[in-house]
Amino acid sequence: MPGSNCTKATQFSLTGFTEDPATQVTLFLLFLLTYLVTFLGNLGMITLIRTSALLHSPMYYFLGNLAFVNLCTSTTITPRMLAGVLLGKKGITYAGCMAQIFTFGLFVVTECFLLAAMAYDRYVAICHPLLYPLLMSPERCSRLVTSCYLLGLTNGVGQAIGMSSLFFCSSSAIDLFFCDISMLISLSTSDTTLSLVILRTSSLLSVPSLLVVLVSYVAIISTILSVSSAEGKRKALSTCASHLAALSTFYGPLIFMYLIPRSDTSRGGDKWAAVLYTVVSPMLNPCIYSLRNQEVKEAWRR
Repeated sequence: MPGSNCTKATQFSLTGFTEDPATQVTLFLLFLLTYLVTFLGNLGMITLIRTSALLHSPMYYFLGNLAFVNLCTSTTITPRMLAGVLLGKKGITYAGCMAQIFTFGLFVVTECFLLAAMAYDRYVAICHPLLYPLLMSPERCSRLVTSCYLLGLTNGVGQAIGMSSLFFCSSSAIDLFFCDISMLISLSTSDTTLSLVILRTSSLLSVPSLLVVLVSYVAIISTILSVSSAEGKRKALSTCASHLAALSTFYGPLIFMYLIPRSDTSRGGDKWAAVLYTVVSPMLNPCIYSLRNQEVKEAWRR
């Protein structure tokens, strides 16, 4: 129950990173550059995939959707963070916080399942190449991507409902640079049972996608090891290298942030883990696929 001497919060305060002016300017320039690279890189990847006939295949269809999700994730978080770092605008309204939780919850789970779909695509291409045109037909790829967005939407709606059931005092401060449902639950002065159930359910949503990735790559590695020629092994591994790099930059900090239990006193690395999967990972993905993929390089040259 909310305390009788507690005024309901109409906005929250985001603590950000530091109060030192010189450090704030440095962080602003760094995050601004990161966002510009993210925006232009992902927009360029989407445009390239749509316009280049070389890239009209299931793998690049998934990659185009991943670029769109990365662009949306970064835009949900980074512009608000830049305003906070440069202008000192730490306050965010209740409605703004709700919108951020919904959109971020939508896109982060969508990305989990898109990465799983990409792992399945690589599994079919390497382990069952003769069945690839049938198993990864345009209709099936479209249904897979639609399912990813629907699962993300379910998570976003669930997290928004979870937040709407919470009560906060007017002095609530979030020790992060964006609204995060786990932080809000710890700040709430009301019953958090429903919100905790939703949070744990949404955290577990990433587990099936991670299992798909693991099972796919166990089968891929097994198939690659059975290939006799070194050149065949190299080609098979090269088709997975970019995807493995994208998986590492996304799942690593996400698991650290949400799936590893720890006390409140050991959460000092949460801000920088959050920076990795909300700011750095969306920037790196188009760079990874541009630098390591010969077909993308050829499409850029054309």
